[in-house]
Formats: sequence, C-alpha cells, structure tokens
Amino acid sequence: MSESPAATESTTGPVIYRSGQEIECWLTDMDGVLVHENHPIAGAPELIQRWVDTSRRFLVLTNNSIYTPRDLSARLRSSGLSIPEENIWTSALATAVFIKDQMPGARAYVIGEAGLTTALHEAGLILTDQDPDYVVLGETRTYSFNAITTAIRLILGGARFIATNPDATGPSREGVLPATGAIAALITKATGREPYTIGKPNPMMFRSAMNQIDAHSETTAMIGDRMDTDIIAGMEAGLHTVLVLSGITQRQDISTYPFRPNQVVGSVAELLTQL
Repeated sequence: MSESPAATESTTGPVIYRSGQEIECWLTDMDGVLVHENHPIAGAPELIQRWVDTSRRFLVLTNNSIYTPRDLSARLRSSGLSIPEENIWTSALATAVFIKDQMPGARAYVIGEAGLTTALHEAGLILTDQDPDYVVLGETRTYSFNAITTAIRLILGGARFIATNPDATGPSREGVLPATGAIAALITKATGREPYTIGKPNPMMFRSAMNQIDAHSETTAMIGDRMDTDIIAGMEAGLHTVLVLSGITQRQDISTYPFRPNQVVGSVAELLTQL
C-alpha cells in the first residue's frame, strides 16, 4: 500500500488522488465549509451549482439529526445555498440505514425530532416504548426527563443503545445547548452502557453516504473544516481529504495532529479551479 501524500496547497486542474484517478464523487461537511452563521461561505454557491450542472455525485453531510433533508434544503435555501434534498445526508439517515441493515423491522424507542423519527419510520422500523430492540438517541431542543428515564429503564431491560452523533453541545441564539453526546453521557452513567454512535467521526457515516450515491473510496473526496471529525473519519474511510480553513481548524493547528489531510485550501472557492 502506498503512503498517503503530505498535505498540499491548492492546485489548478483536476484533483488527482494518490492512485492517479480523478475524484468522481464528493462528500462535504456543511457548517464551516458551505455556511457560517446562516451565510454562505465564499465559493460555496458556485461549487454546489458546478456539481449540479456537471451531474457530479455529491452529498452534504451533517451530524444534525433534528431536520429532514427537505427541511435542511429549505433552511439552506434561505441562507443562499440551493442544495437539492436528495443531496443531503444526515446522521439520522445513516442511523436508519444502519439499524435496517442490522435488524429489518426492528422496534425502537426514540428520543429525537422529525429528522430522526421520519428516517426511522421510512426505513421500516416500529417506533414504540414497549419492548424495543433499540433505544435511539438523537438531538432535540426539548430533552424530556421522563423520556430519558424511560430510555434508561429500557436499556437496563436489554435494549441496545444507539446515538446518532457524539456532539456534546449545539448552538442557539442564547448560547450553547446540551446535545446528543451530553445526554448519551448521562444515560451511560446511569446504565453503564456506552452507545454505538453513528455520526462523524465514525467512518460508518461516510460509508453509508457513499453507498447512497454508489461511490467508491478510491475516487471520493471529503471536504471538512475539522481535523478531529471530518478529516480523521475521511482518512479512516479511505477517502481523499480536503481541509478548508474557513471553519474550526486553522493552519497552525494541523501540526498538532498525528495525521494530515491530502489537501489544504483556504475555502471551497479554491476547489472551483479543480473541477
């Protein structure tokens, strides 16, 4: 197996992976890559439009399990990004695919909102609090103490514990809010059971996304703004990784990690010259 190349700056021309093949499919994070505080990042609208115009296979990935792809598409449109709902892949969808593959027609007790319950329902799961096979924890703005207590009792009773994503906090206008990872920690403390977490940085999130668009790791790239989620998961899934400096990770942070992205660019605007 050949070694991965060191991180490189933006170049012109088609993106070439280490195998010598061009990138055919793209996965990209959303916040910090395409949008920031409900405003599009420079080059993002043009990049999405280029992918659509050239029929390039792509998915926008998010750990947010609150919204359905249709909801997210509408919210992104109001932020200046036109992304078809079929090009959005959430941790809720990845979770639904995982459970369907593991146990078709499974029974699940769910803590979450429409994005999660809709995905699980459409995957053929039965949503119930009576003898479920799984407790599925997602994100919601209104975590209920009663619902959490029920989840704890069901897990102690033998239900398998799954979380859509590991994010401990989420943003709001008033400040940070406890998110899936924080509530999962509470349930783990009460039950002694760790959840299997589907979303980034679990490469499972990327593999389910690639299956959705019939992509192959050798010719797929992942664009992200976080070394500790997007880049490490992309690397572990065998993808070409592109770090953008328009979000969380900055150039000086890269050397603190024991792994490197294949490319480093200021923003997705620099990728326009490579398509």
